[in-house]
Amino acid sequence: MDFSKAIYPLVPTKGSWVRGVRQMFPVLLAIMLVACAAEDESKRGTIGFVEGFLGGVATDEPRAALIGREVLSSGGSAVDAAVAVYFALSVTLPSSAGLGGGGVCVVWDHKSKTAEAIDFLAQAPSRISAGATRPTAVPGNARGFFALHSKYGRLSWARLVSPAEKIARFGIPVSRSLAQNLATVSDALMIEPETRRIFGRRDGKAILGEGERIFQNDLAGVLGILRAKGSGDFYNGMLARQLVAGAKASGGSLSMTDLRAFKPQWRQTIKIPYGNKTLHFSPPPAAAGSLEAVMWVILEDMYDSVPAEERNHLLAETALRAYADRGQWMGEGGTAKIAESDLTLEGRIKPLMRSYVSNRHIPSERLRPTPVERAENPSATSFVVTDRDGSAVACGLTLNSLFGTGRVASGTGVLFAAAPDRGGRGPYSLGPMVVVNHNVNEFFFAAAASGGVTAPTALINVAARVLIDEQPLEDAIAAKRVHHSGMPDLTYYEQGLSQPFIFSLTQRHHKVAATPRLGLVNAISCSAGLPPNPGSCEIKTDPRGYGLATGAD
Repeated sequence: MDFSKAIYPLVPTKGSWVRGVRQMFPVLLAIMLVACAAEDESKRGTIGFVEGFLGGVATDEPRAALIGREVLSSGGSAVDAAVAVYFALSVTLPSSAGLGGGGVCVVWDHKSKTAEAIDFLAQAPSRISAGATRPTAVPGNARGFFALHSKYGRLSWARLVSPAEKIARFGIPVSRSLAQNLATVSDALMIEPETRRIFGRRDGKAILGEGERIFQNDLAGVLGILRAKGSGDFYNGMLARQLVAGAKASGGSLSMTDLRAFKPQWRQTIKIPYGNKTLHFSPPPAAAGSLEAVMWVILEDMYDSVPAEERNHLLAETALRAYADRGQWMGEGGTAKIAESDLTLEGRIKPLMRSYVSNRHIPSERLRPTPVERAENPSATSFVVTDRDGSAVACGLTLNSLFGTGRVASGTGVLFAAAPDRGGRGPYSLGPMVVVNHNVNEFFFAAAASGGVTAPTALINVAARVLIDEQPLEDAIAAKRVHHSGMPDLTYYEQGLSQPFIFSLTQRHHKVAATPRLGLVNAISCSAGLPPNPGSCEIKTDPRGYGLATGAD
């Protein structure tokens, strides 16, 4: 089976005393690791739980959210919780968040009053060997979150990686989120011996299902090295050499040179003023952030001035023009062909809507520029975190394909990300955002989305309802969405959209098509500002998925 096609669509047993001790050794080792982490934290004065509102987490997989909440309850910062959430996701949702992948985060640090983005996207290798059957991306997650923690972390690194190591070693029930992903590519995973061993049942005849326990001992070993040594060995040590050898053996093309050279990039966000607030979007090559910023500049002056029955039409026409515009400025790998500072200039964007007619859809082929058809990887995951101080992190992660290349470096449990290419594999749909008021140093909103080409429109659907229309986040995130990306010339709407709204679209000559869901959004809204008004905060995961949103107090 061609795996690349999948992106579209302890108690000792009877025996000697020595045998019993050997079987108990992993348990004793894990207990010692947890104890050491606790001792280290006690020396730093950060162990224990504090009272009051401590922040919250929303992510696509429940166990990772609970681990993030525990970190916040232990006095950790938003960045600390984000690091712990990520490493937990590398175990509980390896299909999109594995150590072999990459991502981007937008960070707001209350103490330094700084908003910036960190780009650690899984990049194409410098050279793809002629014999590579499944080209491998250079992994970015481990070094990316290490850099994020080094700059803004409060708790020790070991404290944040340990929970993921523990659940990898002792096992965890397969969540509904992971079970859905496993079922999507079960045939491809069962063909490969390593993925079958990890994700298949013990009899080797079927993929694991929801609630069945998954053990990832090899991955636990890698996490143990990361916990003890940081990210260095992953990029320039014995572990790095193991990954390179594993990539070659599995038809990939990873090199020590590429691993050593990989560096996360701190970047300025795309800043959009809105009243007394500033919206911060991720910049290219996480191209969805720029796309979202363009949509926002169009909508901010129009959304609350049109009647409710016209808003779905406005959202669809806005997205259509923003995607058509993206075809002009986006280069290979999500890079921008024009200066990033020019992407959201009103003088460049406002003309996009000159053809807008309130009572009629304009066919795609009549737009200038016309939309460009582009295949996009729909596989990604996201999460958002805030802490009691009002610092916040919003992240998007991907292996550039569901389960990456579908192959694992033997003995590591690490799935390789697919190298980005023109076939749709890439980070184009990642675009987290954070909203703050710099004048009073308060946090108001953070969101991140997944779902491929529909992710940016899903995020903006929610953001417009919350920030412009001032809807409660719960209502905004549950509301039925619309989407139009230009090719084909179809306006997609979510099943369950009321008939009057569907009629409103068809009356305006939209060709419409129903779909089960349009993107998954995780978001936090503090409508009266954080830290002064924690009671105004809502933390929500998308009801279309199987994640969890939880506050810490």
